[in-house]
Amino acid sequence: MRPDTLALGLLWYIAFLFSLCCHESAHALAARLGGDPTAFLAGSMTLNPVPHIRREPFGTVLVPIASFFLAGWMIGWASAPYNPAWQRQYPRRAAWMALAGPAANFTLVILAAIAIHVGLALGAFVLPGRVGFTSVVDAAAPASVTGGLATLLSILFSLNLLLGTFNLLPVPPLDGTGAIGVLLPDRLARRFADLGRNRTFALVGLLIAWKFFDYLFQPVFMAALNLLYPGAAYR
Repeated sequence: MRPDTLALGLLWYIAFLFSLCCHESAHALAARLGGDPTAFLAGSMTLNPVPHIRREPFGTVLVPIASFFLAGWMIGWASAPYNPAWQRQYPRRAAWMALAGPAANFTLVILAAIAIHVGLALGAFVLPGRVGFTSVVDAAAPASVTGGLATLLSILFSLNLLLGTFNLLPVPPLDGTGAIGVLLPDRLARRFADLGRNRTFALVGLLIAWKFFDYLFQPVFMAALNLLYPGAAYR
């Protein structure tokens, strides 16, 4: 295996674990603020990846590594425990908990965008010749340390845009199903929350999400690039 492939895989995994920890920690923090300390007591409110890996080794280690070698990018999952009785008693609070995870991902997108523009202003980065998941921005000197930083920021931007968008889809078991409760009366919010816990609905929901996500994400990615670089007209 080529050293540059291993280096790229390492950058992907660093970005993936950091993004995952932020996502799950945001869930845990929102739940704790809403009165459910279950995830906090289970050690999920941390940027240390070890507790998340112990809880979901398949989704945090095996799947992301396999997806990188099969597709050239990483996907996976983790989970933060919560009290179902608390969710049913406070469906609106549980909805904010669900929304917190994607909100953390979009916050990382914004922070990556800020860092990219700082690098451009300092002359360390240049606009990409060919845009992609790992080349949202290029380094002025690709062989230097800034080359790895440009790749890492590109991955953080792209991956968190993907994770945030995917998790907001309103199909079980994704966060979008629970987040809908922010807009609904308590009775309907409880029904949507129950859908997310039904394994049959969860499997069907994931299949639907994967089938249609490719059609959804490409325009979202292009729109994000045009917001990042106003006037660049990426298509």
